[in-house]
Order: sequence, then C-alpha cells, then structure tokens
Amino acid sequence: MPKILVTGGQGQLARCIDKLSKVYELDFSFKSSLELDITKFEALEQELNGQGYDYCINCAAYTQVDKAESNKEVANLINHLAVDLLARLCKKYKVTLIHISTDFVFSGENSLPYLEADKTNPLGVYGKSKLDGECRIQQNLAQFFIIRTSWLYSEFGNNFLKSMLQYGREREALSVVYDQVGTPTYAMDLAGLILKIIISESKSYGVYHYSNEGVASWYDFAFAIFKMANMDCDLNPIRSEEYPTAAKRPSFSVLDKSRVKKIFQIKIPHWQQSLSEAIRNSSVK
Repeated sequence: MPKILVTGGQGQLARCIDKLSKVYELDFSFKSSLELDITKFEALEQELNGQGYDYCINCAAYTQVDKAESNKEVANLINHLAVDLLARLCKKYKVTLIHISTDFVFSGENSLPYLEADKTNPLGVYGKSKLDGECRIQQNLAQFFIIRTSWLYSEFGNNFLKSMLQYGREREALSVVYDQVGTPTYAMDLAGLILKIIISESKSYGVYHYSNEGVASWYDFAFAIFKMANMDCDLNPIRSEEYPTAAKRPSFSVLDKSRVKKIFQIKIPHWQQSLSEAIRNSSVK
C-alpha cells in the first residue's frame, strides 16, 4: 500500500484528495502548516526520514497573489526556497514528488492555450516564486510530477465560488472583470488526476497542465455561479483597469491539456459541468 504525505493538509485541494481517497487502499498522512512547516528543514527531514513515504503531494503554497507583491520574502520562502528543501529531501529519501503549480507562470500574451513547453514569463511576485519552485524541482529531482492548474475552486476553503455565493446572498449588484480569460478548475477533478497518477504507479514524470475543459472570463464564471445557484444578483462586466489590483493578472491563461489526457487516458469535464457538481456539494449554497 503506497504511503503518501500531503503538505498543506487543510487546504481545499488536500481536502478534496482526502474525500476522494476513501475508496482506495492508500495510506495518507495529511499535515497542515501548523503540523508541518515546509520552510523548516529539520521538521521536513524528520517527517521524511524513516517514514517510508512513497509520494509527497505538495499542496502547501503562498497563494495570496496581491499580498505577495508586498510580501515578496514570504512568498519566495514558501513557494521557492521551501520547495527546494522539499525536492532535495525527496531525492535523499527516494520519495516521488507531486507538486501543484499555476497558470501564473505565464504572461498571458498567448492567443492559443499554453503548452507545457511554452515560454514562461510571470507578471508578478506570486508567479515568479512558483516558477522558481518549479525550476528547483527540475534541478534536484528526476522523479517528479509538476501540475500547473488554474482558477482552482471547491466547496472547501476560500475561493472564487464561495466568495460569489456569499456576495450573492449579501449584495444586489456586483462588478466582475470580463477581460481576463482562463478556465475554472474544480479541485475535486484535479484530486482525481493526482490519485490516478499514484494508483497507476506512473513513471511518466515531468510537467503537466490540468484544468477543466472550456474557456471563460471571470464574469462568465460568476454569471454561471449565480445562475446555477438560483441567485438574483445584478452582474456588471468591467475591464481590469476599472478594478485595479496590486498584482497584474494574465489576460489569457488557458492551458492546453493534450499531454495529460493522452498519457493518463482521462476525459476532463467541462468547467460548467464540474461547477454544477460543486454547487450541489457546497454546504454554503
């Protein structure tokens, strides 16, 4: 039975993995940031040494995109330097690393969905720190899976879906940008891919892109949420310049999933299909 360490064990993706994993014979150890601080070398080594882990799923990350601009050192510590520590220890103890990355490693200047081999050029501190973490993994390890995803949401944690459901209850009107385009990704679907990688004992290491199918703006995403949740909220589409943020976002961050679909023989649901399921599962509907 594979033994698996999950860092960031209280985050939405880890909670989705936990929920899906119940039907499999897998030995998971979920560690929250309070239980295992990945920035601490001694704590990491103590956890990995002698525990017999086969896999480490790194869900731990600094994901506050705007705050990262003024907290560069913290973002770099968690998303880059700690990942470097983790990669070196995974190599030392022969643990396969599954690391979650982001569409923010790209600039958003493409007009076609991004392939894994496309040039990276992050626009802000968050994307740069995540890209640096990716590079450290590739420099230190041969047995790794880096999964770049986008617009992650679920019924767990803090995310766009839960924010919109809350706003829909509290507000009569809301403005959402329509000139940033990508693909919402249900964390439960991403968790399913991760479990498939482990269960199949795949040796097809490398970088992968995973999101749901289809394309949407943040406005489209919000519109679909309100419609599926039967909420009456007047939604106003606006340009990004009308909603200034500390960090610049990619205007186009659609990911090409051809590689992951071919290698793992999976069918990826359309984002609206998965959103409907998430809303049904949501306790805050």
